[in-house]
Amino acid sequence: MTIPLLEGLAIILVLGISAQWLAWRLRLPSILILLGFGFLAGPITGLIDVDFMFGDILFPIVSLSVGVILFEGGLGLKLSELRTQAGPVIRNLISVGMLVTFVLGSAAAYFLLPLDLALSIQLGAILIVTGPTVVGPLLRLVRPSGQVASILRWEGILIDPVGATTALLVFEAIIIGDIEQAVGPTVIGIINTILVGLVLGYVAARLLIAMLSRYWVPDYLQTPVTLMLVVGAFALSDLLQYESGLLTTTVMGIVLANQQRVTVRPIIEFKENLGVLLISSLFILLSARLNLDDLAALGWGTVVFVAVMIFVVRPLSVWASTIGSGLTWREKLFLSWMAPRGIVAAAVTAIFSAALVDAGHQSAELLVPIVFAVIVATCALYGLTALPLARWLGLSQANPQGVLIVGAHDWAREIGLALQNEGFKVLVVDTNPGNINAARLAGLNAHYGSALTEEHDQMPLDGLGKLMALTSNIEVNALAALHFIELFGRAEVYQLPIKPKMRRDDEDVSRELRGRLLFGEDIHFEEFERRFNEGAVIKSTPLTREFTYADYQAMYGSRALPMFLCEGARLSTFTTDRTPTPQPGQAVIALVLPEQPVAAAAETSGALA
Repeated sequence: MTIPLLEGLAIILVLGISAQWLAWRLRLPSILILLGFGFLAGPITGLIDVDFMFGDILFPIVSLSVGVILFEGGLGLKLSELRTQAGPVIRNLISVGMLVTFVLGSAAAYFLLPLDLALSIQLGAILIVTGPTVVGPLLRLVRPSGQVASILRWEGILIDPVGATTALLVFEAIIIGDIEQAVGPTVIGIINTILVGLVLGYVAARLLIAMLSRYWVPDYLQTPVTLMLVVGAFALSDLLQYESGLLTTTVMGIVLANQQRVTVRPIIEFKENLGVLLISSLFILLSARLNLDDLAALGWGTVVFVAVMIFVVRPLSVWASTIGSGLTWREKLFLSWMAPRGIVAAAVTAIFSAALVDAGHQSAELLVPIVFAVIVATCALYGLTALPLARWLGLSQANPQGVLIVGAHDWAREIGLALQNEGFKVLVVDTNPGNINAARLAGLNAHYGSALTEEHDQMPLDGLGKLMALTSNIEVNALAALHFIELFGRAEVYQLPIKPKMRRDDEDVSRELRGRLLFGEDIHFEEFERRFNEGAVIKSTPLTREFTYADYQAMYGSRALPMFLCEGARLSTFTTDRTPTPQPGQAVIALVLPEQPVAAAAETSGALA
């Protein structure tokens, strides 16, 4: 029996977020579990009747949610990436590659599926889109090197409004029913969509920037006002030109991401959280609408069609888009193996399928189960194989243990050398050219620049999975930690503690605004300076069954400050919230004071003289 609206909404939210958490725990693409939960709540148990719950407002909610999701995606796109080797490839993928996918996908649908020519072309247009909501999490999991990540991120965001617009124009041509009569409105629709999307998206973004830069909006209202403008721009754009709102919100996000007048980090964090909530809910909603009879009606033709889209259409699209690009065959192969469909394909299909059925095209009912079959197959296949493939191609490293050290002063270099000598990749970053030169002379990889302003892709981060902020400036350390939390994860971002006399309850930096604290509560920058000035050195000591950690402690006592624990290719860090338990077979890297401090030794020497 179908439950009431309130309880239904609660179930949708609970299932959606639970699926996201379970996917994180199992390291699986979240879309697979979301679809499974949606099938369970909808067609299998009948617990949720989406059409009964939402009625006519379902598709407007879906469209608006997709617009917000694309705005959040646009906030992650940097125009500087287009000036690299990736730029021409991105341009080609959303033009040449789009046409290849459209034509070949339509042809495959016509010959392999029980669809007429018009509906085959409609399906080909819908499947132009990829899945930024799936690509993003996969890229965070895989972290491919080179230009691959930038290319896939840009393609995933830009191809969605392009594909949705193409699908709309095909839909309108089908409704008109005469190809010759449809040419004029189609061309006009393309021009209007581009003009409205670009102009309105840019104007809305500049309006928001002006409001924030003039402090017309208090901090606590910045994200609500941003959301208001995004929704308003989407609605106005759709009013001026139907289905142009997706391009408008995408452009708005890109403009905001590439300006320097105001900070958008709080907006990005809010939109990321909202994006997870929207994606989770939408997939539950749309998969719950599926009909088991329609799914059962899919035959081997659908299986072959999906295989053609994965093994023929996508590789040919990438090949045509990367001719003369300079990408390696490994990068091309990985790009060919990354085109999952996601929420935009599902949402666009649900909207156009219902309208086409109402217009008398009964076979359009098959579009939804076919597209969901493509979504499930591509997400499962790419999601389960992308990481192993990237590792096999040498484009990704399993659980990278390398360390990015912010600060290249003397004892930060010593820490870096100690880790490097144990086989871990190390990169130090500093704005002091003298420190950078000293680091390079010592044999460390060093990057001259600010960890706060440099984009992640502008630093050689391959093989790095941890950050340690070791500067004397507590604000810089905290901001550096914040800057890299999204890339490395909160568990692998560290900074030095604050000096005790600087700690006041009302001034402490909250855990959400800093990294994990290194080594010990009182091991701040000045304490490190003191210990090194007293002659402390960094030592790596292997533990065995004959020489255990208890023996180690008996030998060094309080003179040793354990910092790291090495076990093969794995590096563990001593922090204020976690103290690893050293075992035989591991090595302890510690800062060890001499038995007689340097200053005391000098005084003794002077007295004897």
